Amino acid sequence: MKPRRKGAKSQPTARHPRKKPTMEAILAERGIVLATLAGIPKRDRRDVEAEVLLNVWNAVRRGLYRPDPRDKPRDALRKWLHGIAWRLASHYVHSAYVRRAVLHPSPLGLLREPVGIDLHAQIEAREVLDAMTELPPWQLEALLSVDDPESLVAYAKRRRMNPSTAASRLRIAREALALRLRRWRRRA
Repeated sequence: MKPRRKGAKSQPTARHPRKKPTMEAILAERGIVLATLAGIPKRDRRDVEAEVLLNVWNAVRRGLYRPDPRDKPRDALRKWLHGIAWRLASHYVHSAYVRRAVLHPSPLGLLREPVGIDLHAQIEAREVLDAMTELPPWQLEALLSVDDPESLVAYAKRRRMNPSTAASRLRIAREALALRLRRWRRRA
């Protein structure tokens, strides 16, 4: 192929008439798609196959299937399907997801707990933090005192209050937080 000159027009699109094969005709040639995707791991092959069929159908609907009339209809369709499957398989193989995929969170068996962020726990933590922002400062301080390394008695002495008062404030703050969370969850 000769390199094009600067300013030269792009190559013309195919001048063959548009064809609209049915989805049944496309699915009948599913074997060529599966044969093209043979190098893709089994766990992802069905997803890539579905993506190929979706792209094929969208291309047919947009009128991009223009086979050469000199070819047999079945051969033309098979060549076209192979080309699309080949292109999408190439995209899959060279995607960052595949190149950086971790097949097992603990390949050496060193970690026993699941790796990653628990989405449900993250949402609950956000709800708790949002509910805590609505509490009065003394209740927030009482709740945060639980996280201190010192005991509740030491916390009370440092603030010059009776330990029973500190425990009572903590109980009231916990009840207020629980009430806020119940209200938040009912709204959602």
